[in-house]
Amino acid sequence: MFAICGGTVYTATAGILPGATILIEDSKILAVGNHLAIPHDAEIIHAEGKSITPGFIDCHTHLGIAEEAAGEAHIDKNEVNDPISPHLRALDGINPEDPGLHDAYSSGTTTIIVTPGSENVIGGQSIAIKTYGHVVDDMIVRQPAGIKMAFGENPIKMYMNKNKPPSTRMSIAGMIRETLIKAQNYEKQLRSGNAERNLRLEPLLMMLNGQIPLRAHAHAADDIMTAIRIAEEFNVHLTIEHATAGHKVADELAKRGIAATIGPSITARVKVELKDRTYRTPALMHQAGVKLALITDHPFLPVSSLRIEAALAIREGLPRDVALKAITQTAAEIIGVSDRVGSIEQGKDADLVVFNGDPFAISTEVEHVFINGKTVFSG
Repeated sequence: MFAICGGTVYTATAGILPGATILIEDSKILAVGNHLAIPHDAEIIHAEGKSITPGFIDCHTHLGIAEEAAGEAHIDKNEVNDPISPHLRALDGINPEDPGLHDAYSSGTTTIIVTPGSENVIGGQSIAIKTYGHVVDDMIVRQPAGIKMAFGENPIKMYMNKNKPPSTRMSIAGMIRETLIKAQNYEKQLRSGNAERNLRLEPLLMMLNGQIPLRAHAHAADDIMTAIRIAEEFNVHLTIEHATAGHKVADELAKRGIAATIGPSITARVKVELKDRTYRTPALMHQAGVKLALITDHPFLPVSSLRIEAALAIREGLPRDVALKAITQTAAEIIGVSDRVGSIEQGKDADLVVFNGDPFAISTEVEHVFINGKTVFSG
């Protein structure tokens, strides 16, 4: 058992607690608050003048499957020969030795979604993992954590010169609808006992039955609306990933209760569907009532920039408490793991970050990072 004492604790659910204590036993938070009784045998970590937040959560990365400094043989995020690939699992491509994972936990990001890329219409299954570990199976928080589908430019650019669909947005939508109908028919065959196991359709049944969401890569407003249209047709839970022009249809998302994971914002307008990129998007979507998280899309923006994304959103009008939740508690809720991570409260995993100042100040440094109650980084 150990206690982190005297710091300013950003709980993400119960406000900010100056001069508080966090008690950790094994891998869990035992208690948090002021004036806690500290067991005599507890190790004391003095945190006066420090800030402590929950471990950050990045809802959309390609860590481990788009390895840094490793060459093309280790870029596993897209299977570019089959635009319909729901059977592929990010789990099977992750290398826990990717240096980007060290960058993640050393900068305070302790839980991530690893998702297939966006060059296929249906790219495969996302996974939620902790960022520290030697064997990926021991890092899993949720598997699968959603089905990746891509709307817009990327699948078209990949396949239009391969004499394969899609070559239009109509084709993307048509291919998704056709595949989901096949999955529904497969479920009927399973019920009648007349179906062989189909690895391509099994994960889609999980999505159609509400066990996992559709995670839709969609930057442009029209692509966001197409994703919504399909989700409503098949009654599936939807999260919009990137949502670059999400502020244009924020009211449509809000009235349907659809969450958005926004970013990366610190990027140039390198393609047409990024023309509406603005640092104001999170604030505008929050004002409309959209539930949101912030993402880096690592390696397109380094995972260590997640805190900067939040700081820029605050500068452009997103309330500080909402920005914190967008990389902690709300992010955990969106990916379905808030029972374990995302806040500093009793019973949660002891994933904590100790800073030497304001967490959103660029000059502030990470001093300690704990994952499951163990020190994984000490600056």
